[in-house]
Amino acid sequence: MVIEQLYTGCLAQGAYYIESAGEAAIIDPLRETAPYLRKADRAGAQIKYVFETHFHADFVSGHLDLARKSGATIVYGPNAHTHYDVYHAQDGETFTLGQVTIKVLHTPGHTLESTTYLLLDENGREHAIFTGDTLFIGDVGRPDLAIKGDLTEQDLAGMLYDSLHAKILPLPDEVIVYPAHGAGSACGKNMSKETTDSLGNQKRYNYALKAQTRDEFIRQVLSGLSAAPAYFAENARLNKEGYESVDRVMERGSRALSPGAFEAAVNETGALVLDVREAADFARGFIPNAINIGLNGQFAPWVGALIADLNQPLALVTPVGQETETVLRLARVGYDHTIGYLEGGFDAWWQAGKETDTVESIPADAFARRRAAAPDAVVVDVRKPTEFEPEHVEGAENLPLDTLSEHLAELRTDEPVYVHCAGGYRSMVASSILKARGFDNVVNVEGGIAAIRKTGVPIVADVTH
Repeated sequence: MVIEQLYTGCLAQGAYYIESAGEAAIIDPLRETAPYLRKADRAGAQIKYVFETHFHADFVSGHLDLARKSGATIVYGPNAHTHYDVYHAQDGETFTLGQVTIKVLHTPGHTLESTTYLLLDENGREHAIFTGDTLFIGDVGRPDLAIKGDLTEQDLAGMLYDSLHAKILPLPDEVIVYPAHGAGSACGKNMSKETTDSLGNQKRYNYALKAQTRDEFIRQVLSGLSAAPAYFAENARLNKEGYESVDRVMERGSRALSPGAFEAAVNETGALVLDVREAADFARGFIPNAINIGLNGQFAPWVGALIADLNQPLALVTPVGQETETVLRLARVGYDHTIGYLEGGFDAWWQAGKETDTVESIPADAFARRRAAAPDAVVVDVRKPTEFEPEHVEGAENLPLDTLSEHLAELRTDEPVYVHCAGGYRSMVASSILKARGFDNVVNVEGGIAAIRKTGVPIVADVTH
């Protein structure tokens, strides 16, 4: 028996490859199919099943393309109503995979169709559970994403409590927990950086599993939830209804465009120019009105949070050699309408004599000097409220990045606006948005609050946090 976790850091997502006696199963695959097909081919195994734990909201699953290419059967648990052919498993049903068995445990709560898959080894022992978004390491799935009709988040939280206590907690402590996500995912609020653990450890240390009563559990899991990213509902819909083949998406998005062709395509289609280079490179020069969301960060979640329309055409400016990677990472979260990329990157645009723009970006000590000279200057902190409240620059305005566009009317375009975050990634994203919306006096503070606290800038600290 082989179990391999294929973890993708930028999405904090874990897919799983299980193999036994020449047969393989994939659980919660990402949209690209090659890694799974390649693993099975190298092992001389046939992919027999693609198991889905639920309709994912934070990424587009690869189940449709993978099943088409491998001949595998797509399996969902109860209450999963799709627009394409799948096998609807019943609670308690078992599937044979080589010499091991996979048992369906219907565990509603995160969503109504949420299902955990229990792996029984060659000797019939309970070996591992693949919990999807039902149970994480250190947390449980948020119960507020699948509200519909008269169903409330309290109802779903109660279902989650019942599922955990009836189906998962009675399992032996040595059972291994393999969740769909780790720290950084918006599908929970308290996830560990660890991506697997024993169930016994989770019984001891997971706050949600230690709740003494159902009511206490409901209160705990519902407190402190941030708003779900805007793209979640659309990704869940795509996973339920189906989507275009990723091969076609990649072919369309991987077109190399000369500077002239790039400019013409943007003008013709109304494409948003998405620049995925490092913040420092973007600051030194970029195509006017481009938005910077760097690949070397939580790229896909921030694209999903800031570009509301999944059908928005996108034209890419990338580091040379990372064009295909960018198209794929966009497709993973349902942004399928990339029209091409700037061949040769930004240097080609500059060498062609095309119009460019810049963002003033200064180190924290320079910000401290300017702040001392102009203490009333506008400072915008784009971190989350939970980051801002414990510690922030005195007089700063908290305009979180994911809602920044809703608050631009609160800022004046004719005065300097100093922007910072925790370390510099989000502040450059915010600076690019402000520049695109006519704020010509944007100043990015490099290093964020981590660097600012080392200067003499007055900091407000809330000791209660």
